[in-house]
Amino acid sequence: MSYKHAPQSTENSASLLVQARAKAGIAQRELAARAQTSQSVVARIERGQTIPSVETLDRLLAAAGFELKRTLQLKPVVHSHMLEDSARILRLSPVERLREVANVSRFIAGARRV
Repeated sequence: MSYKHAPQSTENSASLLVQARAKAGIAQRELAARAQTSQSVVARIERGQTIPSVETLDRLLAAAGFELKRTLQLKPVVHSHMLEDSARILRLSPVERLREVANVSRFIAGARRV
């Protein structure tokens, strides 16, 4: 059983699992038996105390007779702060722009180490 954080929120995982179990008309214990896990794991996910991995959520939903379909959708950019900085960047010399890129690169590298 994996408890890694997945790209969905606790509320989404919990509500999906509760809905699937209710529609299947089965108790937590029955779902757990079908998914080869414990009832306490199902209860913790449904209460939002843990976020299941994508694989664990898929397995639990499949045990209830459901399949989760995931698709990527572009989100529209509204009021991006990136455009506000373009006038300042255009006023920089080529050397200053290179320094700016180097600073951003160092910042990102440092953030990845955290």
